[in-house]
Amino acid sequence: MGAVMPSGRVLARTMAQYVDTNSESPVVELGPGTGAITNALIEHGVDQKRLVLVEYNPGFCALLRDRYPHAKVVQGDAYKLRDSLWDVLNVPASAVVSGLPLVTKPMLTRLKLIRDAFLALAPGAPFVLRVGPAGSGRVSGAKVTSGSNVEWGAGGGVCFASWRAQVQSMMAAMASAPM
Repeated sequence: MGAVMPSGRVLARTMAQYVDTNSESPVVELGPGTGAITNALIEHGVDQKRLVLVEYNPGFCALLRDRYPHAKVVQGDAYKLRDSLWDVLNVPASAVVSGLPLVTKPMLTRLKLIRDAFLALAPGAPFVLRVGPAGSGRVSGAKVTSGSNVEWGAGGGVCFASWRAQVQSMMAAMASAPM
């Protein structure tokens, strides 16, 4: 299932700002669709060669390959991220960016995606994702609060979060947990 509300330019540009343009490590985008966030990442200064675009829809994959010939387009399921990336990433990603509508998926599926995204990231790298309508203050029944490892913002009518992968022991524990 694609985005309930595709990412607009304001949201895409705001999300792209969290990606380090000086790194040479890959940037993984989950569910790029037609490329709104992909365009913003390139406009922000991310080299196309660093992009790993994980898209489920074969038609969108063909479109992405035409639009971004230097990016690595992976036809795969972001909700099975480890399977989709197992032979693609040789080094940890400098960012994972997602415009996927997580709130439409069951909680266990969301947690698995978040776990797998963190496992793909270098220490301190951001996981930037869309979480729901701006101003709602709630995401799937959970109160949205900010913390030292989470930055919340809004752009284009959608709330987003940027988590930085800093708690390695937690991620190691989650990696071994069955899901």
